[in-house]
Amino acid sequence: MASRLYRIGIVGASSLAGKELADELGESVLAASNIVLLDEDESAAGQLTSAGEEPAFIQKLDATSFDGMDFVFFAGDAEVTKRHWQEARKAGASIIDLSYALEAEKDVLVEAPWVAEVVGSGKVADLKTPAVIASHPVALMLALVAAKLKAGPGLKSMAATVMEPASEHGRAAMDEMHQQTVSLLSFQTLPREQYDAQVSFNLLPSLGENAKVKLGRAELRIRTQYEQLGGEALSPLALQMVQAPVFHGYVVSVLIELEKPATAADVEKALEGDHFDLVGEDGEPPSNLSAAGQEDIMVRVAEDYGDAESGTRFWLWMAADNLKLAAINAIACAVELRRLRPSGKVQ
Repeated sequence: MASRLYRIGIVGASSLAGKELADELGESVLAASNIVLLDEDESAAGQLTSAGEEPAFIQKLDATSFDGMDFVFFAGDAEVTKRHWQEARKAGASIIDLSYALEAEKDVLVEAPWVAEVVGSGKVADLKTPAVIASHPVALMLALVAAKLKAGPGLKSMAATVMEPASEHGRAAMDEMHQQTVSLLSFQTLPREQYDAQVSFNLLPSLGENAKVKLGRAELRIRTQYEQLGGEALSPLALQMVQAPVFHGYVVSVLIELEKPATAADVEKALEGDHFDLVGEDGEPPSNLSAAGQEDIMVRVAEDYGDAESGTRFWLWMAADNLKLAAINAIACAVELRRLRPSGKVQ
């Protein structure tokens, strides 16, 4: 199974998520596969880009694009996913959705294999699963922390403030933040089509009512997926979203309360291992800049119990490359689905 070559399609290959996914596939266990870059946008078709280190052209999406596909990643606009995912399904491909367009579809599962490894329970995709949704990066980050702490010192509750970057909402959101910055420095009128608010040089817990970027929708998605990933195995989550004036990378401030007193060293020990990069007080703190290009989730642990030798409250300062983490998780989902390919296709 490991040596088999697959035919893999990326729909929305010109998007930020699609480009990151193509690069990560080229470095993954699926790197030997035939990777086909697809886009519904005619202006993107014919563009020369890359899949890993290999040059590749983006192809126009049409009725025959999914023929012979083993896996199809939908990494672009949600409306494009809704229009074409059934075509990919009928062609026999295993479908991984990074656009979250299939959240309301029956029997579609939200997956984060790293979390499943720790939790050790939950629904698993089978031949009747129509598609899987690669979990939101923040849902993955928080669920993985909760699962590891639950298995270690015991987690009672968790409250997180999430700093949302512009790149999570695509190039249009990034371009508007850039244009707002330029406009403010040159005393010009601000563009507001995406945010309906000033987001440059600003922090906001909500955006204008006409904003295309929906913080409330992102918050609900993270809450829902956190519960789906862990079920009753994970502790309750309190969550607040803040639109940050940054282009790339998540930063999350987390207050955890343990079931029994522990030290910062105990918390670090519970989190250490794959997927976490623990940063001590003597190192530079995790940030959206230091996390750029990193595969692991960067974490700093700080105690919140005064002069006592141990306590139950701790702060976690976390940072991760949002696009890379989403791509790596999507590939992990495909690797999990790969076990179904020898005996059949996900239908």
